[in-house]
Amino acid sequence: MKLISNWRKGWRMFSVQAQGAALALLGTWQVFPDDLKAGLPPHLVAWVSMGLLVFGIIGRLIEQPKVNP
Repeated sequence: MKLISNWRKGWRMFSVQAQGAALALLGTWQVFPDDLKAGLPPHLVAWVSMGLLVFGIIGRLIEQPKVNP
């Protein structure tokens, strides 16, 4: 296994950003008070996280000029 040649620009990749957003959402959800969690639909966080991860997959497959000029 090897790092990609432009790994230092990884933060600019949409795939990394989408997966980071999913991680942030899931981490934030864990520290939310239970009364705030009760006010939201039960599967909202799961569906939004899955959507962000799908965007991450799509972002990995499309060309990103900011990363590969």
